[in-house]
Amino acid sequence: MRFFVVCPGGLEVPLAQELAEIAQRPDSKALGTWVIDPTPTSPTGGIGLAAPLSSAMALNLHSRIASRVLLQMAQAPYRQEEDLYKLASGLAWEDWFSSKQTLRVDVTAHRSPLKSLNFATLKIKDAIVDRLREVTGDRPSIDTAFPDVRVQAHLTATQITIYLDTSGEALFKRGWRDEKGDAPLKENLAAGILSITGWKPGQTLFDPMCGSGTFLIEAAQIALSIPPGAIRAGLYGDDAKPSRLAYRPLVTSAHGFGFQRLKPFGDAAEQKRWVTLKESVLAQILEKRKQYPSSDSLGISGGDINEKLVSMFKGNWQRAQLPGQPLVRQVDALASKPPANTNAGVMLLNPPYGERLLIKGGRGQDREARELDSDAEPESRFELNLETGRQSAKRSSRESLKKLQAQEEQDPKFVEFLRQFGQHLKDAYGSWSIFVLTADMALPGQLRIKESKRTPLFNGPLECRLFKFEMHPKRSTATESAEE
Repeated sequence: MRFFVVCPGGLEVPLAQELAEIAQRPDSKALGTWVIDPTPTSPTGGIGLAAPLSSAMALNLHSRIASRVLLQMAQAPYRQEEDLYKLASGLAWEDWFSSKQTLRVDVTAHRSPLKSLNFATLKIKDAIVDRLREVTGDRPSIDTAFPDVRVQAHLTATQITIYLDTSGEALFKRGWRDEKGDAPLKENLAAGILSITGWKPGQTLFDPMCGSGTFLIEAAQIALSIPPGAIRAGLYGDDAKPSRLAYRPLVTSAHGFGFQRLKPFGDAAEQKRWVTLKESVLAQILEKRKQYPSSDSLGISGGDINEKLVSMFKGNWQRAQLPGQPLVRQVDALASKPPANTNAGVMLLNPPYGERLLIKGGRGQDREARELDSDAEPESRFELNLETGRQSAKRSSRESLKKLQAQEEQDPKFVEFLRQFGQHLKDAYGSWSIFVLTADMALPGQLRIKESKRTPLFNGPLECRLFKFEMHPKRSTATESAEE
């Protein structure tokens, strides 16, 4: 079978590395042979691979960076809408789902000559419905909000590819998040950034503006071998209590993954493979618990000036099935200190807009940021381009985001905060590796620190950079006196 694993733009290389690691797991090898496509040299929005059908279970359970795992159903040339209908109606959809299940169809395009994607979507939807009605005598209902089955089609200039979505709800929706903080960061983007930093379990990790804890929770789950799909897979049984506000109530073991609502995965042999995958994961988690019995042993900590977000972080930590309470303090980033007995480590942060930094006037900016984030819901408000991985927001949203960034850059109090924070990094975090995700391309100049690397990424519709700063070792007083 052919799969396309979708990821945020800029994370193709980390995703390819992750897929190779998943493929090498003994329980994945037991499913059959995996052949992963070469790592792309330019943005593709994901990675393709050939693998057994069962591998969809392992991919959805284990991939931290993937947004969706799409199963390729057909690929063919096209010239007009009728070609889409002919291809879709010729597929045996009745082998995959029933007319009693609800359906959603999405179409994305890159340089397609067709004038209307809405009409293209309608033709594919009609083809599937007509096929099932002809074969079964009944037609499925359409549900764009909570569908049982999702079909995705992608159009290039000359080719159409039709996929079945094996994920269901987007995979960044882990199920542990209570609600969004002021500067929402999707979990799979956070996991991809962790990979880029080179951080490894056992190494010190600190986020002085941790918000609701996305970076730190992802890191802690990696250290403890807790897969991102643990809650959906029902690994914790009745012990897991996903938040009622966890994006949608469907992100629970009750609704699971998309593949669990497809007929072939209901086969007894596939069910047995699914149980084996979960048992293997649980055994691994138990072993890691011995290595990291408490939050102290993880070496992962954070701080935030906002008391509400610190409390939210603690709740998220517990729902993510992590031990004890997180090492987090309510503290101004300018007063943060490296964890005790730590000479060097990795600092990773995504600076928020004004309110969490107590910048005057920040409340309005935060409100606008939240509205823009809700406006960028990837499945209903803009088109996810599978070819580039770039999520094209509506023009008005893009313009508003640019205005918001410009306002932030020009806010003298925010600029002064960044100058002070840059000096604080120099004074308190010698020998540390600092990584900052931001949409502000001028950030290094505002911190007055020269970056050693910049990586282009996309946080929803926002084009961002992950800046790396290598801090110089702190010079001792004795050394300075000797030089004088």
